[in-house]
Amino acid sequence: MFSRLFAPKVKVSAHCDLPCGVYDPAQARIEAESVKAIQEKYQANEDADFRARALIIKEQRAELAKHHVSVLWSDYFKAPHFEKYPQLHQLVNDTLKALSAAKGSNDPKTGEKALELIAEIDKIFWETKKA
Repeated sequence: MFSRLFAPKVKVSAHCDLPCGVYDPAQARIEAESVKAIQEKYQANEDADFRARALIIKEQRAELAKHHVSVLWSDYFKAPHFEKYPQLHQLVNDTLKALSAAKGSNDPKTGEKALELIAEIDKIFWETKKA
């Protein structure tokens, strides 16, 4: 009796944990752009205090970019996406590793590599939104 009383009246399903439209790789891209810009500014400035602050901010932005990529992987992309884009798991892993490398480096090339990989995720993301 209780199971019927508390049984859902309507069964719903959703692609992700919230109605679509809340996810966007742009969030990761913006943070990764900040990482690269900070790396460039770090290289152009010899002031020790500036460099110390730049390192802290760069590491925070890299973590945020990693977070946004991880959320896309865990909350947005689903089995049909991984079937259609079998490279997606490796791409996300490579992107997270590239962001870790950028987090630990002051070389703007590491920031650029992360941006290139995020652009690949972005392309796949928007293809899935068209489907």
